[in-house]
Amino acid sequence: MQKSIKKYFPLFMLPTAIAFLIGFIIPFFYGIFLSFCKFTTVTDWKWVGFKNYSRIFVVNGKVDTTFLHSIWYTSLFTVVTVVIINVVAFAIALALTKGIRGTNFFRTAFFLPNLIGGIVLSYIWMMIFNAVLQNYRMTITTSQWSAFWSLVIVVCWQQIGYMMVIYIAGIQNISPDLIEAAEIDGANSRQLLRYVTLPMLAPTITICTFLTLTNGFKLFDQNLALTGGNPNHLSELLALNIYTTMYGSTGWQGVGQAKAVIFFILVGVISLIQNKMSRSKEVA
Repeated sequence: MQKSIKKYFPLFMLPTAIAFLIGFIIPFFYGIFLSFCKFTTVTDWKWVGFKNYSRIFVVNGKVDTTFLHSIWYTSLFTVVTVVIINVVAFAIALALTKGIRGTNFFRTAFFLPNLIGGIVLSYIWMMIFNAVLQNYRMTITTSQWSAFWSLVIVVCWQQIGYMMVIYIAGIQNISPDLIEAAEIDGANSRQLLRYVTLPMLAPTITICTFLTLTNGFKLFDQNLALTGGNPNHLSELLALNIYTTMYGSTGWQGVGQAKAVIFFILVGVISLIQNKMSRSKEVA
C-alpha cells in the first residue's frame, strides 16, 4: 500500500498543483512585475521601472502622506485588536472549561458572530452605532477615532468567538495529570495559570496571535462597509487604501500594485518576526 501511494502520489497531486500554480503562483509573480509597469489591464502594460514606487509618497512634487497614514493607522488598529481579541477570548475559554452549566450554549453563542459575513455585519453595526451617536450629534465617521473604535468593536465582536474555540481546544489538551501534580505540590489557581496553563498554551497563543495579527493587517470588507475610509481617507486601513488607489482613478493601477507589493513584504516580515518570537517561548 505504501509503495502504491508513493508511486501514484505525484499523479493525484497534479490537479491541485496546477490549480495552485494558475491561481496563486503565476498571478503573484505577475503582480510583482506589474508593479513596475503603467497599465490599465493586465495585458496593456508599459515598463516604467520604480516610478510607481516613487509616486506612492510624492505626487506632482508634493508629499502624499495617505499611504504612510494608513500604515501607522493599520498598525495601531492591529495592536489594539490583537491584544483585546486574545485576552478576552482566552478569558472566556478559561471560564467555559470550568464545567459551568450551559457551557455548550455559551460556546455556540460566542462563536455565532464569526459566521456572519463582514460586510453584512458592518452594515448592521453601522445602524446601531449611528442610532446611538445621533444623540450626541455624531456619526461613526465624524472623526478618524470614532471610526477607529467602531472598527475595533466590530472586528473584536466577530473574531473573539473563533479564537475562543482555539483556546478551548488548547486548554482541553493540557494533561490533567500535570494539573493534578501541580495542585498536589500546593499550587493555587493563579500559580496554575502562570506556571502550567500559559506555558502549555504557548503553541495555541502562537496560532491565535498569528491569525489575529494577519487578520488585522488584511482587514478590508469591514473597513469598506463601515467607514469607507471617511472622513477624508483618515480611517483607511492598508487594504482599503490600496483598493482606492487602484480603482479610484485611471492611471494609478501601477501605483496600487506597488503598494500591494510593499503591503505583502510588510505583513510577511511582521508575521515571521511574531512567529519566531512566539515559538521561542513554547515549551519543548
